[in-house]
Amino acid sequence: MNESLAPQWRKLGHFEALGPAFFTYLQPTPVPAAHWIATSASTAQWMGLNPEWLQTSDALQMLSGNAATDGHKPLASVYSGHQFGVWAGQLGDGRAIMLGETEQGFEVQLKGAGRTPYSRGGDGRAVLRSSIREFLCSEAMAALGIPTTRALALTGSPLSVARETMETAAIVTRVAPSFVRFGHFEHFAARDMKSELKALADMVIDQHYPECRTAAALEGNAYANFLQAVSERTARLLAQWQAVGFCHGVMNTDNMSILGLTIDYGPFQFLDAFDPGHICNHSDNQGRYAFNRQPQVAYWNLYCLGQALLPLIGDEELTIAALESYKTVFPAAYATQMLRKLGLPDDAAGTAPEQSRFALLVNPLLQLLADNKVDYTIFFTRLTQAVQQAHNANINFEPLRDIILDRAAFDAWALTYSEHLTQTDQRLAADLMQKSNPRFVLRNHLGETVIRAAQGKVQGQEQGGDFAPVQQLLAVLQAPYDSHPAHADWADFPPDWATSIEISCSS
Repeated sequence: MNESLAPQWRKLGHFEALGPAFFTYLQPTPVPAAHWIATSASTAQWMGLNPEWLQTSDALQMLSGNAATDGHKPLASVYSGHQFGVWAGQLGDGRAIMLGETEQGFEVQLKGAGRTPYSRGGDGRAVLRSSIREFLCSEAMAALGIPTTRALALTGSPLSVARETMETAAIVTRVAPSFVRFGHFEHFAARDMKSELKALADMVIDQHYPECRTAAALEGNAYANFLQAVSERTARLLAQWQAVGFCHGVMNTDNMSILGLTIDYGPFQFLDAFDPGHICNHSDNQGRYAFNRQPQVAYWNLYCLGQALLPLIGDEELTIAALESYKTVFPAAYATQMLRKLGLPDDAAGTAPEQSRFALLVNPLLQLLADNKVDYTIFFTRLTQAVQQAHNANINFEPLRDIILDRAAFDAWALTYSEHLTQTDQRLAADLMQKSNPRFVLRNHLGETVIRAAQGKVQGQEQGGDFAPVQQLLAVLQAPYDSHPAHADWADFPPDWATSIEISCSS
């Protein structure tokens, strides 16, 4: 192998430097007959890695957990957390093993690499179907401009893994500047391990939030400033989720990134018909993580993080004050995102809330979409096309009226929208909408189609797995605003069978 192509590892990563209370050293468990399923040259370039390395057998063995590491020690980290609102105690990387930290500062993790001390009786493996979904969605979110962990590669093995049925194993190579979660802080706070809690907070602040050391806000308290910064990043992330129609499905505190990244793609879903109360996780019996509850759940999770950081902040009122910015940043960021989808600028300062464009246009539109069960992505795609093709704000709304039952209600909204659109530059509006409204998102049925091909289950027949569709879908999702005429059907309405797809926590 050309050594210059391979990742260059730091001898001691920043997380590893925290010490043995934070992790356990262990090697991944090898798998038989490892093979490639898909790779992301985009992620390789993003992390400063030569994409050609992904074509080598050495890369295949390393990213399947089969190659002994050289000069760095893989590890699994310990954390705790609240799951479905209930304290779950100690958790940890039950099937994820960090290979190390690259010289460029990226942590590289294998998900599905075998049992760890934190597997809690599990097998430490991931299956092909869930791994394909995580690989594709990580890259789809990045292309949408939504903060996320990345996926470098996806490898597979004929190794049998028992879930509801027998499935085959797969391993996702995940990459992020840090995989530290809210639950890492909760773990040490719950055990009254203040020195470890402080070491963790200091490491994250120094590496990712250095401005918190010098900020004068919140009485100059670096840990309170840190909590506020995390709250604001999380608020902006949730605004982007809601605007694109993304449901996470399992917003436990151990699935919340301290960097405000989308992390842990389990039973996620992009909305088809707009339903504010949609529950994408078949295991979520109480609907805790329904789409419209996500912003409130994020704040609840931040409150848990605040409680964990309280011993360092040292003042409960200051801790609550650090969380308050979420309540202003989220609605403002969400309003901005939604107005961009309509091609409109933010409201002018001092605009009365009831007279804001958000109140006059966005709220009535979302209610209209919900009442008429309108496909969320297709509505905004057609609206974008209508504005692009309009002349002097004379918009042809017929393609939109065709997908809405209550046409009178839509016509009333469209009239108000047209009036606001005439107050801005139509070319700029069309350009803004083009950049804000993706044609292609990872709908459940698209994921299911390439999963079935990879599993060799096509049209009810068992045959050899075909991984090419995974890479083809990846290419489209990495350019979600383009037209992709060869795959135009992937931007069409979902088939009837899509409603029968159930995604749970059993992957």
